[in-house]
Amino acid sequence: MTDPVPPTITERRFPCAQCGATLAFSPGAQALVCPHCAHTNPAPQPESPVEELDFRAAVAALGLDAPRQEHMVIRCDACGAETHEQGNRTALRCPFCGSNIVATAKARTQIKPNALLPFATTRRQAEDLFNQWMGALWFAPSDLKRRVRHDGRLVGMYVPFWTFDCDATTQYTGQRGDAYTVSVPYTTRINGRSVSRIRNERRVRWSPRAGSVFNHFNDVLVLAAESLPEPHARRLEPWDLQALVPYADDYLSGFSAECYSVDLAAGFERAVRIMQPTITAAVQADIGGDEQRINSMSTTRSAIRFKHVLLPVWLNAYRYRNKSYRFLVNARTGEIQGERPYSPWKILAAVLLALAILGVVVLIVRSRG
Repeated sequence: MTDPVPPTITERRFPCAQCGATLAFSPGAQALVCPHCAHTNPAPQPESPVEELDFRAAVAALGLDAPRQEHMVIRCDACGAETHEQGNRTALRCPFCGSNIVATAKARTQIKPNALLPFATTRRQAEDLFNQWMGALWFAPSDLKRRVRHDGRLVGMYVPFWTFDCDATTQYTGQRGDAYTVSVPYTTRINGRSVSRIRNERRVRWSPRAGSVFNHFNDVLVLAAESLPEPHARRLEPWDLQALVPYADDYLSGFSAECYSVDLAAGFERAVRIMQPTITAAVQADIGGDEQRINSMSTTRSAIRFKHVLLPVWLNAYRYRNKSYRFLVNARTGEIQGERPYSPWKILAAVLLALAILGVVVLIVRSRG
């Protein structure tokens, strides 16, 4: 959802009480720390649990009175990622593809996040993970480490997600298959003679079935951005969503936050696709038997509730030979995912070496008769 907003946009600042410098949220310490004088302010303490919002009411209210926020959006023309920055930088580096961009910002009004997971992994820990990962790459080009120097390019980014709760009642028709065996005579030839034998063959007896199953889904997680490939985001799971805290600007101090590009309705459509395999498995279990055929399913969804949450990721987009690669760290668990280049020469050398070893083994086997 994109609506026009007034041109005056204000950003909240967190000045240090001792020296006036801007405070930044410190992962691990769970506090706002001044980078100049080390003065510490405690992070906000939740006064109430994270609220889940009614999905249908929110969709109906979009453009009217849904809880929203205004901020300046910076778009990367290379990969399309949209972020809103803390500070007034006009030239910066896209954290998602590594391209240099100029901050030609535009105003954007969106549904306000109502929860987030604060950073727990520090920048130093994420850099150590990056260096360990880079050092363990097999078949990487020899000059990769020399050419790739992140030099502070590791960016702390809050990535937007939707979570959905839902009750699903599914009416189905299908067939239950019960397996049984039958003895079947057959003739074969043994030593030139025709011989009668009996073998057991598996058969399936099908009978019609119809019924209803109920599934409750809690916190179905949907990536609300297009800048990260869905498989990368999935491999960063699981997230400790039970530790979500109510949204507060304090947690974003010193970090960037990506704007969602998958709106609420589209997010629920993706959640429905994520729920479907679970519903299908429930129908198959209810049909029972050894095999199942599903002829039809009709699902009614109710009690749909959602949260717009921000989850913390350390992100490094590095370039090698004019191609962009990404490295991601789950800033809660330390789980890492990364893209990397391969050296065709090293792969070819490994294949030739394997063939040479195989040839030696064959020669040894043959020489021994």
